Amino acid sequence: MPTAPRRSASDAAEKNRPLVEDIRLLGRILGDVIREQEGKDAFELIERVRKLSVGYRLKSDAQAGRALDRLLKNLSGDQTVSVIRAFSYFSHLANIAEDRHHVRRRMHHEGQGHLQEGSLAMTFERLAEADIRATEIARTLKHAYISPVLTAHPTEVQRKSILDAERAIAELIGERDELRTERDRDENVALIRARVTQLWQTRMLRTAKLTVSDEIENALSYYHATFLRQIPRMYREIEEALPGHEIASFFRMGNWIGGDRDGNPFVTEATLQMALRRQSETVLRFYLTEVHSLGSELSMSAMLAPVTAQMQALAERSPDHNEHRQDEPYRRALIGMYARLAATLHDLTGTEALRHAVAPESPYLNAEEFLADLRVIEASLHSHHAGALVGPRLRPLMRAVQVFGFHLATVDLRQSSDKHEAVVAELLKAARIEADYSALSEADKRTLLQRLLDDARPLRVRAAQYSEHSVGELAIFETAGRMLQRFGRESLRHYIISHTEAVSDLLEVLLLLKETGLMRGELHEHAVTDLIVVPLFETIGDLRNAAPIMREFYALPGVAAMMKASGAEQDIMLGYSDSNKDGGTFTSNWELYRAEIALVELFDGLRRDHGLTLRLFHGRGGTVGRGGGPSYQAILAQPPGTVNGQIRLTEQGEVIASKYAHPEIGRRNLETLVAATLEATLLHPAKQPKMGAPKAFLDAADAISDASYAAYRKLVYETPGFTDYFFSATPIREIAELNIGSRPASRKATRAIEDLRAIPWGFSWGQCRVALPGWCGFGSAIEQFLGKEAKQRKERLALLQKMHRQWPFFRTLMSNLDMVLAKSDLGIAARYVELVEDRKLGKRIFGLVQAEWQRTHDALTLITGEKRRLESNPTLARSIEHRFPYLDPLNHLQVELMRRYRNGRDGDPGMDRVKRGIHISINGVAAGLRNTG
Repeated sequence: MPTAPRRSASDAAEKNRPLVEDIRLLGRILGDVIREQEGKDAFELIERVRKLSVGYRLKSDAQAGRALDRLLKNLSGDQTVSVIRAFSYFSHLANIAEDRHHVRRRMHHEGQGHLQEGSLAMTFERLAEADIRATEIARTLKHAYISPVLTAHPTEVQRKSILDAERAIAELIGERDELRTERDRDENVALIRARVTQLWQTRMLRTAKLTVSDEIENALSYYHATFLRQIPRMYREIEEALPGHEIASFFRMGNWIGGDRDGNPFVTEATLQMALRRQSETVLRFYLTEVHSLGSELSMSAMLAPVTAQMQALAERSPDHNEHRQDEPYRRALIGMYARLAATLHDLTGTEALRHAVAPESPYLNAEEFLADLRVIEASLHSHHAGALVGPRLRPLMRAVQVFGFHLATVDLRQSSDKHEAVVAELLKAARIEADYSALSEADKRTLLQRLLDDARPLRVRAAQYSEHSVGELAIFETAGRMLQRFGRESLRHYIISHTEAVSDLLEVLLLLKETGLMRGELHEHAVTDLIVVPLFETIGDLRNAAPIMREFYALPGVAAMMKASGAEQDIMLGYSDSNKDGGTFTSNWELYRAEIALVELFDGLRRDHGLTLRLFHGRGGTVGRGGGPSYQAILAQPPGTVNGQIRLTEQGEVIASKYAHPEIGRRNLETLVAATLEATLLHPAKQPKMGAPKAFLDAADAISDASYAAYRKLVYETPGFTDYFFSATPIREIAELNIGSRPASRKATRAIEDLRAIPWGFSWGQCRVALPGWCGFGSAIEQFLGKEAKQRKERLALLQKMHRQWPFFRTLMSNLDMVLAKSDLGIAARYVELVEDRKLGKRIFGLVQAEWQRTHDALTLITGEKRRLESNPTLARSIEHRFPYLDPLNHLQVELMRRYRNGRDGDPGMDRVKRGIHISINGVAAGLRNTG
């Protein structure tokens, strides 16, 4: 028995050996570059900081901690920035090594025949074991709609230049496993060194505020790197698992960038046009490249391989009359198709193709026309036994056209309900219909709006002078109509209403759609809308009202018929971030769970009566405090019946980089969304309790939620001085100045936590290593739930342990708590408390935070039986063990620089350097923690 642990530790060390070697290699190369660029003294200083930090973290060496503290406090401004840059880049390089090791281990397991949870292979095996046939799976996919949505407000703090250099390093690290000679390995190291040198000499920070245009380009880089090629590969894997069955294009990409106006004054009709134009240009240039490559590959002569009549006709229609290609019908046809695509590119985007064998002409009217030509080529290749040439490039291109069309991704429009109300109020006042619409009761608003929706006359008065806000909002709707005509139905599908609190919020948007031609006909009969009006329920109160609001909305005459005539789909968005900021992590998750169940029950009846499909859109963030955590487990933890093959979910911030920057990892993450959706749809037991869990579980969750909500609100909203503490003991002020997003940190010009955006709220707590939104309130709730009496305590603890074993919702919550507690570090956080000017206030509130953290830690230990954090997640535990000793110096230095910056004087020339150091440290900590946005 004593030898077993040693064997296990030895096995783990062997598995991790390539990772350790990669990290050492990258660290050594970075050290060489620093020594070359900054000098020996700078390198030795960084090495000293590294050794003291490792000693302090891994060996709990108090003397090393004190020495580290003294050293960092005495660094000059230039030394501080140099050390921060070194450790920030080490975080980035460690991420690259970890990602490569993740791919390496995945390939190893697949080579051994070991299926991985979350993979399509594992899911198809589970479905087969459950006797679910391929026909049923294909039928489910035919009616499915799965869509990750890249959001418009990233906490991605890396510049595209940095991302591109890191992608190059990742490719070089990936090649090392295949290199066999010393010469090849030396050449590989030289190439890595060149890229690390590039990184060191490339400015890490943006010098100007990120614009919406920058955000658009940043998002498009992931299509080049991953989505355009990896999504067709994923479809191919599904086709191979379900031979003989046609697989519908159920997986689509979504995008908020350029259309999300909520709190962002820089999103206008111009940015919407830019987003759609650049998306179209991106996908059309991809098609042009692939068609050009196909022309090189399909060199067959008709004298040796007779083609079909349709193929010959396609070649004859080509404007290519080069005598050298007269017997090469595929090349002639593809040159003609290239010319049509080039003309399409010019028509849709105003840009030109890079190469022309013949002049652009006869643009395709839509993507279906282009796909039809590709299908002619496919059929012809099969006709003369050249089917082997279909798989490598033609079939992936055909699937790409089905998925991406000429639009690439669906752009969502979003605006806050109060902004719509202001426009409606102004229109009604100018038209002398209602002088003070906003003062009306909800009932009176509904009555008036329904009457106007049944009136064919427009509201706008020709000579009236409307406010800049109203003109801008109406311009968005009008532009959306033109863009739908240009880029097709899939380019714009959803109009999201933030802060939906009443039925009138939905009716107001319908009225604006009608006013701008996006809704036609009268509401009481024959109405059709071009956009799905999507309510977003965000706060705890909103979530509780979600089902009642939708029930009242669909009870209005004509609404159900309109939605059926408009595509029979209803998306409803659920907000994780704001509900968490409002009520804490447990209450947020529990109210989301309850809201989903209530909505599904409502739409069961609407599906029977009107054929309507409900699709839930999960507004998840990167951190646990914003609904983050592993997507696979999150989807499986949804209440039974709420997925049903339909799901949209947001992908935000640096999570996009960590999930999709590497093509192979990107495909795996895309796979997990499909795998989880199939399992959640097809593998739920036939006889589930109404709420997906026994009544005892539900009652316990109710009680825990009530107590957690009270504890969270008491600390965050009711503790005197908590707001001052937050603005002093976290880098929220500095984050607000960092050029990481195009929108302000707060919705209003106040310091109220209610008005603060959930992104900087969570980002700030992550930076100072508290991660409060991910765990606050749970410990107090469990303490209260268990009670003091021994018998009750024993029974209730047994119940919680049973919930952990048997209820996916609760188990996923506990897993996420485990992760966020492991990534927090109150020892580091205590350093930030020194920044609070009122020492008594800082000590008092941090004491409350510490006590709640400890209660949560102890409660989790009782429920899971795991005394060490991440005991059941050795991969993440290994990651933390490798990276956190190198992360700690960044936090120590961040505190020191924040102190200098806040105590500095305006006009001090050294302040710019201090500020730059703070911002680089924010970059490095975000990279080290990975899901902090």
